[in-house]
Amino acid sequence: MPTLEESVAIGGHEVANRLYRAPLLECAGNGPDTVDRLIAGLEPAAAAGAGLLFQGATIVRGEGGCAAPGMTRVHDDAFVNQLSRLTDRIHDHGASIFLQLEHGGLRSMETWHAGYRETHPDRRQLAVSRPPWQLRALDRLGLLSLSPRVLSTDEVRELAADFGRAAARAVDAGYDGIHLAGANMGIIQQFLSPFYNRRTDAFGGSRSKRARFLELVHDEIRARAGDIPLVTKIPAETAAPRVVRRHLDDEDAVAIARLLADIGFDGLVPVRTSTFWDMSIVRGKYPDRAWTHEGFQDGYAEAFGSRRRARAVALLNRLQARRFPTDPGWNADLCRRVREAVDVPVLMEGGLRERAHIDRLLGDACDLAGMARPFYAEPRLPARLLGEDGAAAICESCNNCTVPQVTGADGVCRTPAVLERRGELERQGAYEE
Repeated sequence: MPTLEESVAIGGHEVANRLYRAPLLECAGNGPDTVDRLIAGLEPAAAAGAGLLFQGATIVRGEGGCAAPGMTRVHDDAFVNQLSRLTDRIHDHGASIFLQLEHGGLRSMETWHAGYRETHPDRRQLAVSRPPWQLRALDRLGLLSLSPRVLSTDEVRELAADFGRAAARAVDAGYDGIHLAGANMGIIQQFLSPFYNRRTDAFGGSRSKRARFLELVHDEIRARAGDIPLVTKIPAETAAPRVVRRHLDDEDAVAIARLLADIGFDGLVPVRTSTFWDMSIVRGKYPDRAWTHEGFQDGYAEAFGSRRRARAVALLNRLQARRFPTDPGWNADLCRRVREAVDVPVLMEGGLRERAHIDRLLGDACDLAGMARPFYAEPRLPARLLGEDGAAAICESCNNCTVPQVTGADGVCRTPAVLERRGELERQGAYEE
C-alpha cells in the first residue's frame, strides 16, 4: 500500500507526495495585488510539504461566469504571464501546482447575486439548455434572476476553445497541470447532468453525448497546451432533492470516469454532490458565527437583495446543515468504485481530517488525498500531517470560513477555538520544517 509521503505520477508529471491542497476560493481577483495575494495563500502549503496544490477555480472568459465575488480570470495573456511569479515560488519548495479552470453557467453571479445584477443589468447567464422548472419557479418567486442565453452548437465549441486557450496560457506561466471544475454546479457539470442538459445536438441526449463537451475541452487543451497533465472532477448528483428525478447517480459517475480515462484524462476526482449549490459540497456545521457577524450584514443584503432575504438564506443553510452533517471521507465509496474501473490516478477529497484515515484509504479508495477547508485553518497543515504521528487537522467543518465569501470576503478561519489551537501548535513548533 502506498504511503502519503510517496511520489506519484499524474500523466507524465511526477508529484512529490500524495497530499494535495484541494481547490479553494482564493477571491484574489485580477488587480495589481493578485499575484501577491495568491502567493500568500498558496505558498505556505508548498513550503510545509504539500506535494500538489490546486489553485482554485479561475474563469476562462473576461466577462460573466463568476460563481462568487473576486474570482480570478485567466483570459488575458499579459495578466496570466504575471502568474509565473507564483508558480516559481511553488516550485522553489519542490511542489507542483495545477490551475483549475471554470465557467459558472447558471451558477454564475448573474443568477443569484442581487448587487451584481444591479450593476450588470444586461448580462445574461450562459445555459446548456432552458433552465429546469425548479429554477424557473425560484425565478418567479424572485429568489433568482434568470435571463439565460442557451449556447448554440458553435458557441459550445467556442467555449471549449476558451478552456484550451486558458490552459495554453497556464503552461506558459509555469503551471504543471490543469484541473477542470467538473462539479459544484459549474457549466461542465451542467453539460454532464440530465437535469440541466436537454440539448438535441451532438452535446445532449445519451450519457456519452452529454460528456462530449468534456471530450471537446480535452481535445482543445491537447491541441493548444500539449501533453500537460489534465484532471477533472466527476459529479454524482446523489444529494439531489426528491423533486429532481433526472440526475447523475453513482453508476453514471463510474461510466463517465471510464469514458474520460479512455479519452485521455490523466486523473479523476469523483465527488458526491447535488444538482444545486448547497451544503452537500461543504458538509458540516451551520456557521452561526458567520451569519450573525455584524460586519457581513451589509454584504449579505447586497448579495441576496435585502437583510430579510439574507435571513431566509441563512434559515435554509441551517436546514441544509441538518441534512448534510460532517461525514469524514464521504466520497470514499464512489472513489473506490471509480478506482476499480480506471487505470489513471483517482484523487479523493471530502471531509478528510485524520492521517490514520487517509492511510487506510490510500491504495484502496484513492491514489492521492486532498483537503480544502483545513488549509484555511492551518495554511501549513502538511508539516503536521507528513511529520507527526496521529496527526489530524484542527478544522471543525464549521463553515465560518466559506459563507462570508458571498460578500467578497477572504476565505479564512474565523472560529476562535480553532485559531487558539493553531496558535498553540505554532508556539510548539508544529509547523516548522
